[in-house]
Amino acid sequence: MKIGIISDTHDHMDNIRKALAVFKKHNVKKIIHAGDFVSPFTWRVFKEFEGEIYGVFGNNDGDRVLLKKMYGERIQPQIREFEIENKKFALMHEPQMLEALTLSGKFDIIVYGHMHEIDIRKLNNTLIINPGEACGWLYGKATAVILDLESLKPEVVSL
Repeated sequence: MKIGIISDTHDHMDNIRKALAVFKKHNVKKIIHAGDFVSPFTWRVFKEFEGEIYGVFGNNDGDRVLLKKMYGERIQPQIREFEIENKKFALMHEPQMLEALTLSGKFDIIVYGHMHEIDIRKLNNTLIINPGEACGWLYGKATAVILDLESLKPEVVSL
């Protein structure tokens, strides 16, 4: 199964649409969003995705009450733990607990955002992924990641 990993969309509706088109092309079944959706109206685009969405709040997510109303259980406070196809995930926005979570040995994959820069590496037996910024506002390069859960090979895609 392939999953799409995205972060820091910051209301960039066009890039959210581009990401969903790329995910559809790659037959992505689930999306993981590492925070900073920003406004509840982003749901207008994300609701077109037919699979599951796992998200966390980021530091720029202003109206959390309305975001929660629109996204429901798809968006939760960090640090969020879940499992997909027997792979244990930790999902957060800011990376403050990154090293401790990695050293715990509890997770196969840790996804975070906030930094707006791509970070893909393996530490101990844990795959760490920051997909960079989907918005492209800070560094001018909009990206997401497609992860094949079987091979655990991530692919960075430009939006």
